[in-house]
Amino acid sequence: MSKSILILAGGGPAPGINTVISLVSKIFLKDGFRVIGLHDGYKNLFTDSPSIVDIDFELADGILGRGGSVLRMSRYKPADLEVKPDFFIKHNVKLLVTIGGDDTASTANRIAKYLVDKKVPVQNIHVPKTIDNDLPLPDGQPTFGYQSAKEEGVRIGRTIYEDARSSGNWFVISAMGREAGHLAFGIGAACHFPMVIIPEMFYKTKLSLDKITDLIISSIVKRKVLGIPYGVAIVSEGVFHFMSDEDVESSGIQFTYDEHGHPELGNVSKAHIYNLLLQIKLKQLGISVKSRPVEMGYELRCLVPAAYDLQYCTFLGIGVKKLFDQGLTGCVVTADPKGDINPLFLSDVADKKTGKVKTRLVNMKSHDSQMVFNDSLQYLTMDDVEAASKYLKNAEDYVFSKILEWD
Repeated sequence: MSKSILILAGGGPAPGINTVISLVSKIFLKDGFRVIGLHDGYKNLFTDSPSIVDIDFELADGILGRGGSVLRMSRYKPADLEVKPDFFIKHNVKLLVTIGGDDTASTANRIAKYLVDKKVPVQNIHVPKTIDNDLPLPDGQPTFGYQSAKEEGVRIGRTIYEDARSSGNWFVISAMGREAGHLAFGIGAACHFPMVIIPEMFYKTKLSLDKITDLIISSIVKRKVLGIPYGVAIVSEGVFHFMSDEDVESSGIQFTYDEHGHPELGNVSKAHIYNLLLQIKLKQLGISVKSRPVEMGYELRCLVPAAYDLQYCTFLGIGVKKLFDQGLTGCVVTADPKGDINPLFLSDVADKKTGKVKTRLVNMKSHDSQMVFNDSLQYLTMDDVEAASKYLKNAEDYVFSKILEWD
């Protein structure tokens, strides 16, 4: 029986998945391997009838630059009791290639260890994917998909800014991001938005919806002082990761609830929440400003990959074969800007107590963060309090550094 490799994709889509599948398939086909694609992530891997597709050169070549994923994805995580070696033995699988985030990688590592214990040695190599850019790769290396998503986010963001200027209104954008603000930061900085709000900003004070609202008002009033009646604020949805159910429910927004009694945030527009709370506060303050919500998320996940990710994913796909030939397993493939391939072992980036892979957050002390938050954004400072008093009775409370307790 010919040797085979198994490829699956977990989590949500990101530009470049098909490029990785294409390159991995082509290079292993060239070496005589059978390439099996698994639909639905881990969901059906250990059932009696997993949905698979044989990937040949024609299929691999045809998907090279396509958006989305030719292999259906899911977030399913199999329990230990579900795992069994049948599929790997039946198809003589020598390598499990997983494409996804930290959950997908951790599950692959768990499965590979089980197979070794059962004397069915299967290497596993993970390709880091997420538009959130929150996996702890070496400095300067993004997760694939991030650059394409940011590029499209900037295109949409510039259009929204033009609408704001043309109509004299404000827009409040919500950008995807689990608990890190990379995407909102990257889009907001590139578009020169006057206000960017990410969870990492709140390192000295407790994050709350009230503070998010006050930060946007700080920018709105600063622009009024400057004679600019329009603008855009972008807020990372990651801020919700740091709020309790009580914090969210206190907003007054109507939610549906899951079986554990938690608000189902996925069923509501985060931009709608930010904007509604902003409008309520503006009316209380007697400030007449129109603002509109824009949700920026699913539009960015299945794009045709930009040139950066096409090249980057090519390096990563080839890198899978290089690490396989070295006999490595339980690692993430990384590629630096020169194309040098190196393994990143999950054990080196996981929390020693919980085993959970550490999240890469925006570094608030980095030069780019300092430049954006100190020099690019527009917000009230103590020097603006007198001028801002024309619009706010307690203008000092809306000073940017005071809201965040940065002083």
